[in-house]
Amino acid sequence: MGNGSSMSLPELEDRIAIARDNIRQLIEQAAAVSGAEDEDRNADRIAQQTKELEQLVKQRDALLKK
Repeated sequence: MGNGSSMSLPELEDRIAIARDNIRQLIEQAAAVSGAEDEDRNADRIAQQTKELEQLVKQRDALLKK
């Protein structure tokens, strides 16, 4: 994720929607595959996207409070 502090509210909303969709897709992929390596990789990707989503939501909330 880039420098989120310079993003506008619409840009943050778009990024939040993308992160949520990425998480949904990763969960669907995880359900479709088997194997410890695939599961570990998907878990890491889901955790990364979840962290990004949390940061984006925090930034959006800060903008809304202004």
